[in-house]
Amino acid sequence: MDRRNMIASSGGALAILAAFARRSAAQTDRPPAFEVEHSPAEWRQRLTAAQYEVLRLAGTELPGSSPLLGEHRRGLFACAGCNLLLFSSATKFESGTGWPSFFAPLPNAVVTSTDHSLLMQRTEVRCRRCRGHLGHVFDDGPRPTGLRYCMNGVALVFHNSPQRSAT
Repeated sequence: MDRRNMIASSGGALAILAAFARRSAAQTDRPPAFEVEHSPAEWRQRLTAAQYEVLRLAGTELPGSSPLLGEHRRGLFACAGCNLLLFSSATKFESGTGWPSFFAPLPNAVVTSTDHSLLMQRTEVRCRRCRGHLGHVFDDGPRPTGLRYCMNGVALVFHNSPQRSAT
């Protein structure tokens, strides 16, 4: 093989490698799946152990253990992971279950999926922005929706906001 052919074939191989590298980079540089993403180590730094267990590992706090269960001031409940506003105090009600309950989330706040854990089918509720596990929604709530968003209080933070509209 002469020098000219070797350079030409090397150039072609380099072009193929460059195209493959660009394609691979495009696949790894895609935008995050969620608006707020952190590594498990970063989440552990940002959250308490209890918040991490619930929000990141889909755990459940003990019933009656959340101070937010008795929170009755006007305000908004946000995700403890990313502070996205999730529920208005105007939709909170006393369900008697031991967890803060709401009959409706704020618009574009949560996402739901089917959960088959505990040998039953339930509807899991997660934060739309960071996909933190919040709890489950059931169809035994009050009017007007008939839904009960049964949330882990540790997955929420409360913002007392009398100047904001609670709806």
